[in-house]
Amino acid sequence: MKRHTLASAIAASLFGLSHSAAASALIEDSKATLDTRNFYFNQDNRSGDAAPSYGEEWGQGFVLNFQSGYTKGPVGLGFDAIAQLGIRLDSGGRTSKADRSRNPGNLFPLDSNGRAADEFSRIDFAAKARIANTELRYGVLQPKLPVLTYNDGRLLPQTFRGAQISSGDIDKLKLTVGEIRQASGRASSDYDDLRIAGGSERVDRFRYAGGDYALTENLTTSYYFAELKDYYRQHYLGAVHNLALGDGKLTTDLRYFDSNAHGANDDQRAGYGASGFNNNGEVDNRAASALFTFSQSGHSLGLGYQHLSGNSNFPFINNGDGATAYLITDSQIGKFQRAGERTWLARYGYDFTAAGVPGLKATASYLRGTDVDSAVAGADSEWERDLRVDYKVQSGYLKDLGISLRHASLRSEVAGQRDVDEVRAILSYSFVLR
Repeated sequence: MKRHTLASAIAASLFGLSHSAAASALIEDSKATLDTRNFYFNQDNRSGDAAPSYGEEWGQGFVLNFQSGYTKGPVGLGFDAIAQLGIRLDSGGRTSKADRSRNPGNLFPLDSNGRAADEFSRIDFAAKARIANTELRYGVLQPKLPVLTYNDGRLLPQTFRGAQISSGDIDKLKLTVGEIRQASGRASSDYDDLRIAGGSERVDRFRYAGGDYALTENLTTSYYFAELKDYYRQHYLGAVHNLALGDGKLTTDLRYFDSNAHGANDDQRAGYGASGFNNNGEVDNRAASALFTFSQSGHSLGLGYQHLSGNSNFPFINNGDGATAYLITDSQIGKFQRAGERTWLARYGYDFTAAGVPGLKATASYLRGTDVDSAVAGADSEWERDLRVDYKVQSGYLKDLGISLRHASLRSEVAGQRDVDEVRAILSYSFVLR
């Protein structure tokens, strides 16, 4: 059998090309990788009454990512595919077992009997078209935008389904327009419609548009607008500036979100509420932040501040199974996104390449949030400490093997938030197939 026969056949079927034309146009410039991730997860809830308060799981993840080239001509056509598989190595007993010592469900979906599934998988496709530097994608998406960012904090990454157009045809300007219909859970084989924390009703439309413009070589500004049907409308303004200071560099990252009620949430219909304090479920939030990071000779020191105002928590797509918010405070455990919360953060990192150990990096972060709106006296503060060490093998049989060790502690006086200690150990390797 000739090489690329299967991919060529798929391409011919999709685009009506001859077998050889499809092979030449789509496969010649294609890329394929197999990313593997061995993930150990340990979470100890140090407060609260729910028992057991301990979770410990271990799994192996595989992500096959195929990206085709484009057909020839003024309109180039192509397709991408992402296949994901998670295998349970260890998890603990059923959630219904009375004498269990730990709870499953952090890395794997649960079967109907409360036991972690032996494996879970999903496969997704995206058709794509390109004219000059403008690309249309329809199908699976993994956006990394201020108004929507996919989560990659567990065994398998989160994916979305929808359509997106991105364009770089205007000099110094990148534009993005899209619509999301569904989101996957990071520990699920299925897709669900969308909601936010606090809401129980799901909707099938999240629209967004915006762009990033390089005003100068060192200054990039951004504006995005997003709307989650029947929940909220959101405006985002941002700017990133780099300034050379001697042998070092100062990076300034400014972000501002303005989020307000929309549709059923604005009408305060049941099931469409947003988490917050004394807000009747209505989305009402402004989030302003500034992060300053100075880097020199392998060292980096970051200092930041974030202020949330309004009566609701910061809104973002969150189906309750793990999500990422584009906030400078989004950390290993907490997000510090509560109504009224004011957060200071400090972050230090060191790249040991400067000390003669290439591939080794370490970071430490500390965040403290105060002034959380709450009806409970004194329940207005929380802090988190994150420690992380990463190493990528530079040579030998294990070259490019990645090792990541992460520890985090969260302590909170906020009602409903438990104190947590968490450990993650990750081994990762990427096989380049093409």
